[in-house]
Amino acid sequence: MIALLSNGITSEALKNALSKYLAPLSSAAVVVTADNEYKERNYHVPRVVDELKEYGLSVDTFDLDKQDASELLKYDVVEFIGGNPYYLLNSIRVHNASALIKQLAEKKVLLGWSAGAIVFTPSIEIVDKITPEINIVALDDLKGLCLTNTHLIPHYNKFLKRFDKLEDICKAYEQEHSCSIVRLNDGDGIIIEDGIETIIKST
Repeated sequence: MIALLSNGITSEALKNALSKYLAPLSSAAVVVTADNEYKERNYHVPRVVDELKEYGLSVDTFDLDKQDASELLKYDVVEFIGGNPYYLLNSIRVHNASALIKQLAEKKVLLGWSAGAIVFTPSIEIVDKITPEINIVALDDLKGLCLTNTHLIPHYNKFLKRFDKLEDICKAYEQEHSCSIVRLNDGDGIIIEDGIETIIKST
């Protein structure tokens, strides 16, 4: 099962929808790689850990830059936090973790939010349309892991205020790629199970 989230399990709707997947399990890893600067000291990490512990999970932090990706297979749940999608995608490739993450999606519960969700989609190009300046690794190949065919943008309600003409950029992207972008507000998410996608809205 895969869950693509805007900012984590931050709404009652998501907490309830994910309960049947998470409550029966015992262990989780929070992958902090996307935050290339603060890693496990990212200020969201304590919250994310607490969200998972609410389901009775024991939780460790994990960094692909420091640990062998294969170690993730021992966890029931793996959650990728937000940060820099360029850096995260590049790190996944450098450490040859793409196939393993696909295995997690098939056999475990795989969660991703913000940058951690975008890298699971067909492309991170929408990020390049909005904030190309954060491409600190000079990544040219923007193809994502393609764990889903869905394109998304997280934090949509906040990004509307932050980025000028965001909706125009999204519509142009949709026309260029013949796709629809799922616009996730914080508290929203997409649950994918057996190829069936369910959008969970916080309100």
